Amino acid sequence: MKFTIALILSGALLGTATAQTSSPTVIIGGNAKPFTTSAEVKPILEMIKGQWAAIRPYEGQDLLYFTTILAYRCGISEIRFAYNGGPMQVWQAEPCWREEAQPNALKLETHLPYAVAPLDSLQTIDVELLFDDGTTATASYTRQQIQIN
Repeated sequence: MKFTIALILSGALLGTATAQTSSPTVIIGGNAKPFTTSAEVKPILEMIKGQWAAIRPYEGQDLLYFTTILAYRCGISEIRFAYNGGPMQVWQAEPCWREEAQPNALKLETHLPYAVAPLDSLQTIDVELLFDDGTTATASYTRQQIQIN
């Protein structure tokens, strides 16, 4: 089945993507079946690539967030990141809660959605996603592109 996703923010159309899947999200009686495969999450992640990571200076340190990626982690096998040109590291995300009504929910019981670094030390961030179908997607950011205050 082919479906199209429209990303709308404050009434403005930001972009659309088309994906092929056997199980699109369907809302029945107010319950949504969340996106849990690479075929379902890749189009969304491509549209919001600029928001995959964020840096926030907070209480004398840098917090590196991957919250947007984590919201679609069920279709991702591995999240890798590097900072300042260093080696790729694997982000240990909490599991996909496939047996629950909201598999992509972040419970934050054992995993935090951010990493901590010394203040102003994060200047560049590289991200690589390995999807459950074996494909990858990458993005690179400068601090100025993704810093939030």
